[in-house]
Amino acid sequence: MVGRKTAGRRTAGGRTAGRKPARAEDGTDRLRRGFGWLAALGVILVLAGLVGLVYTGVATLTSMLLFGWLLLIGGVVGLLHALQARGTSFFWLGAVVAALNLAAGVVILKMPQVAAEALTMFAALLFLTGGVFRLAGSLVVRGPQFGWTLLQGAFGLLLGILVLVSWPSSSQYVIGTFFSLALLFDGLGLIATGYGGRRVVGMVSGASGDKHVQPE
Repeated sequence: MVGRKTAGRRTAGGRTAGRKPARAEDGTDRLRRGFGWLAALGVILVLAGLVGLVYTGVATLTSMLLFGWLLLIGGVVGLLHALQARGTSFFWLGAVVAALNLAAGVVILKMPQVAAEALTMFAALLFLTGGVFRLAGSLVVRGPQFGWTLLQGAFGLLLGILVLVSWPSSSQYVIGTFFSLALLFDGLGLIATGYGGRRVVGMVSGASGDKHVQPE
């Protein structure tokens, strides 16, 4: 009788121990699939970024249309929130901001080339002002990052001058190039995260599997 009870306990324990690794494997499989989908999304973004770098004009037009639709959607959502907040101090501010987003989205969708030229001019001015401030700050402060800050300021100043010199023709490729580079680096980051995550999950699942193995 004692032997039967002991065997029954062992069988019950064996079943319980057998269920836990199965659940753990299900969890690790889900994590692996999730990281795999993340890496696949990164590959798609990298391919889109490379295509955008080749066809910068198409990338510029696509980014402007996407920006216009985002402004329109944001304006509609903001207007709905403002209507829900009627009778409060937030109503007029939310309504004005939503109207501005809607107007900007309509203008960008109707005249994407003009909007690209305006954004390119704005970006060039940002590069110029940022480069001047970095150069002046590095020369005045002369901190431990003096050389790096000086190089960043010179690069920003040179980039702003180059964009302004070739403006408005530079508007056909500047926005698209920046947009494509953002897609490319975001995709590389997602690929690295997905690949590294799959490796970590594999290492953790292998270590947990070794712990469940018991000597006979």
